[in-house]
Amino acid sequence: MHRLVIDTIRELERFSVNLKVYNYGQMIDIPKQIDYWITGAEDDILAAGLLIREGRILHGLFFCHLVIEKAIKAHYVKTTGLIAPRSHNLIYLSEKAGLTYDNDTQIFLGILMKYQLQGRYPDYDPVLPNLDRVHEYFDTTKKLLQWLKAKL
Repeated sequence: MHRLVIDTIRELERFSVNLKVYNYGQMIDIPKQIDYWITGAEDDILAAGLLIREGRILHGLFFCHLVIEKAIKAHYVKTTGLIAPRSHNLIYLSEKAGLTYDNDTQIFLGILMKYQLQGRYPDYDPVLPNLDRVHEYFDTTKKLLQWLKAKL
């Protein structure tokens, strides 16, 4: 690898270590950040339930994704001491937060990823599951949220 690239990588590594204490020159309040993400996740699980109950399935599943995204971001903050990245990829965020899951949960994260795309990209049109499966996804989201909160 070119020497300039190696030096740049090392400098970025040193910089990122400093970000654990300071974020853009300011100390971050880790408990406040964690509370922000968990409070948002708790609010969003209520919204998801309301949307699903009203037959707004796609929006409800989008909120299920938000719930898990926010809970994972709380873990990211706790693990790294950094402000959570602006990513919506549950797998990426989980890896960065050091979270590991069983196979069923990994599959579920992939399922939720399908429904977050519609909320952000209107030309993406996933097939909606039947109502029984929607309720299963909602229940799984609630259980996964509780599991993530318990691990904090």
